[in-house]
Order: sequence, then structure tokens, then C-alpha cells
Amino acid sequence: MTPATWITASRLLAVPILLYGLQTLDPMAHWICLGVFLLAALTDWLDGYVARRFDQVTELGKFLDPLVDKLLILCPLIALVDLQQIPAWTVAVLLTRELAIAGWRVQQTQISGANLWGKAKTVSQIVAVSLLIAPLPPSWELPTLLSYGLAIALTLISGLIYLWPQPSEA
Repeated sequence: MTPATWITASRLLAVPILLYGLQTLDPMAHWICLGVFLLAALTDWLDGYVARRFDQVTELGKFLDPLVDKLLILCPLIALVDLQQIPAWTVAVLLTRELAIAGWRVQQTQISGANLWGKAKTVSQIVAVSLLIAPLPPSWELPTLLSYGLAIALTLISGLIYLWPQPSEA
């Protein structure tokens, strides 16, 4: 495995920490979870930079990176459903999109990198999950929900664009 792929895999270490820390209503635990989440999210940028800069783009990396990204986003959201902070149906919508894209990607002979819509989806999800994890005052409820709504919308839009038949090159 390349260093870029190791960086990608390291993001998985955040998942059990987030799931454990988000089980409590302790604000300090949530601030710690936010730090862990943001650090893990930063490695998403770092592994891509390292892979491109040092010519370490691999098929394994192109497969593993989005899979780990999905776990990093969906696992905290599932914990937040358990805390009744967000409705379960919203996570089901996100999960359905991710499974549909994953199923589609498995059938492809060559795995392509994320497009602009996929990157916007990822950034919006990171912002929304960050706001949802953070123990913010009630005045932040509306911006947090709007951010989460935008993340859901971009997730659906990017999924439709991904699956939309592209004109074949002649």
C-alpha cells in the first residue's frame, strides 16, 4: 500500500472514537468528537494531495477513499439518530444514494475520481456533520438544519449526475 492509501485507511480509526464519544450528551465529549472528525476529514484532502503530488494514484485508493468517506460521514449520523438529533429517514436517504453509487461503481471497468458535484457533496456533508456534532447553543439550530438540508440535496443531486447517462465519445 502506498502512503496515500495508508492515510486513507487511517481515517477509519476515527469511526469507533466518534461512535463511542457521541453516545453521551457530555458537551466536552462532543467537542472532542468534533476535533477527531475534522482531523479525519482533513486526511481526505491530504491523501488526495499525496496521491497526486507523488504519483501514487491507485485503483485501490480510488475505491477505498470514497468507501472510508462514507463511513466517516454515515457513522456519526447514525449516532446522532440514536440521540434523536436528526430523523432516521434522512440518513436512510444518504445511505441509499451511497449504496446506489457503490453498486454502480463496482460494475465499471475503470473507477473515476470524484467530480465537482461529488466534491461539493463531501464538503457540505463535512460542514453539516461538524455542526451537528458540535454542542452549539440553540441559536445555531436553524443554520445547522439548513446546512444538513443542503448536504442532503447535494448528495441527491450528485448521485443523479453520477448515474445520468453520459454521451458516448465518437
